[in-house]
Amino acid sequence: MTALYFAAAIIILVASSVGLVIVRPRSMADRMLAVQLIGSSVVAVSLLLSVATANAALLDLALLAALLAAFAACALRVSTAAPSRPPE
Repeated sequence: MTALYFAAAIIILVASSVGLVIVRPRSMADRMLAVQLIGSSVVAVSLLLSVATANAALLDLALLAALLAAFAACALRVSTAAPSRPPE
């Protein structure tokens, strides 16, 4: 069963890498989706490896990666927002 988890982790990594190469984010929406894809892939791979190796620290890594992916998407949105005009 452990080999199945490792195979699934490799498949997820390859699929997300191929997806990023094919899409090549050009617009801001594409870049935000790419950040979310990377974050989701890291979470999925770390959860699979945690179960395969019985390492509880990888569960913490998955939680941290999920939080960082959400904050990265928010930061990307805030950094690309149009500046507001001061009141006249």
